[in-house]
Amino acid sequence: MQKRIIAFVAAIALLVTCFAGCSGNHEGNAPNAAETTTAKKTDDRTFKLSYTQADSLDPFKAATQNNQILADLVFESLFDLTEGYETTTNIATGYAFADSRTLRVDLNPQLKFSNGEKITTEDVLYSTKAAMKSDAYGNSLEPVSYAEASGNSVIFHLKYADPYAVNLLTYPIASTKDDEDGFPVGSGRYVYKNSDDGVVLRAVKNDEFDPYITTIHLVNIAAADSIDNAVNIGNISYAFRDLSADISKRLSCAKKTVSMNNLIYLGINSYSGITSDAKIRRAISLAVDRTVLAESAYSGYAVPAQSPFNPDFKSIENIRLFETKADTGAAKQTVNQSGYGSDKLKLRLLVNLNENRGIAANLIKTQLEAVGFSVTVEKVNYTEYMRRIENTEFDLYIGEIKLGDDMNLYPFFDSSGAARYGFDDKKLQSDDLYTKYLEGEEELGKFILAFNEEMPYIPLIYKKGMICYSKAMNGDMQGYYGNYFSNIDSWNFNTDDETE
Repeated sequence: MQKRIIAFVAAIALLVTCFAGCSGNHEGNAPNAAETTTAKKTDDRTFKLSYTQADSLDPFKAATQNNQILADLVFESLFDLTEGYETTTNIATGYAFADSRTLRVDLNPQLKFSNGEKITTEDVLYSTKAAMKSDAYGNSLEPVSYAEASGNSVIFHLKYADPYAVNLLTYPIASTKDDEDGFPVGSGRYVYKNSDDGVVLRAVKNDEFDPYITTIHLVNIAAADSIDNAVNIGNISYAFRDLSADISKRLSCAKKTVSMNNLIYLGINSYSGITSDAKIRRAISLAVDRTVLAESAYSGYAVPAQSPFNPDFKSIENIRLFETKADTGAAKQTVNQSGYGSDKLKLRLLVNLNENRGIAANLIKTQLEAVGFSVTVEKVNYTEYMRRIENTEFDLYIGEIKLGDDMNLYPFFDSSGAARYGFDDKKLQSDDLYTKYLEGEEELGKFILAFNEEMPYIPLIYKKGMICYSKAMNGDMQGYYGNYFSNIDSWNFNTDDETE
């Protein structure tokens, strides 16, 4: 319930300030009215966000990142995630696993939507079904089979064992009923309202949330390039950018780096060619300098991978399979142990036409050639890239996948996984050991050892995004991925036209 706690602490701080101000009055000197009744300054004009007018404001129908981010202000979720992917309660009061595939979540019976109606299990089931079908949340909820109510709890039935499945329950919880103007209803800090200027977000002020920014104006800006320009020149006050293209250098706003779960990796053909040899795969991993890739190919908006898991994932810490720097000596030694002569050390590296990945491909080529490989980089359009991957027409390819917040690796290890290309079941055992780990039948360490031995794919870096905001904004920017406006109640502006 992190958002509510932050607001509550701010409210306590405000009360302490008020009492401190009163304690300075001496007996017989009554304070005048102006000293004791000064209203808190607010702003209902300055803060602006981009949205896509042609897209839905329903969080389960919204197709654009623009409108999906707005949902963070209007809706609360069962749980919030910290920046270390640890859960904190929100609408839920707690959870427990009945078994490895059954997760019970208990609801707070006192919480209400912004329209005053109680949040019920019916609302949670409605939101869960809608989220599972949506573009925004459907992929991340793939491990969930179905949900059902049980008293004041909701039981989530999983398709397979997933010890961190609770991390997925961060989608919006919406009322089954829209408001009188047709807007979806949540329990968040703001609500959608019509105004003379179009749709706005109005603060739901209460004892726990009393923000300076009382109205947020929505500006119809759909194109990504236009959003970048708008935040640069101040037409909007704030934007999250996932840096899907190398735009960081074009943004002149105030910036905050945001961790994400987007893995850049080397996919490997383990069926044929020299990459079918585990020693060659390990040599490739040793030769790659992940720090250089993060700093040069992604301009510092990435963190080197040191294991199959995101280094920010606090529940699985201290696993260090890979050095962040290249180990050229160990790579050469491993190549020699493979027994391949220099005439056989030829690799085709496939990459699609993406600016960052193109730079990464050239860097990897240089790093691999430093240990004796001969590398041909094949840059093709996305359609051809996918055709070749699906037909295993590669030795290596540079891929990107957004992993779920449960850090589940089934995209690589499930037979129908979205990143399972070039994976030879007859040679590799990592997938079986990973499943047994999830089921509680094997220790995590055994899977990690097998992964390091087999190297079925090579994790390179985890991308970072950016929060870009107006330089006129004051306050400690604490937003992060999935909780973009975490302390919005403390934000304010340097303006001369604030309302009293």
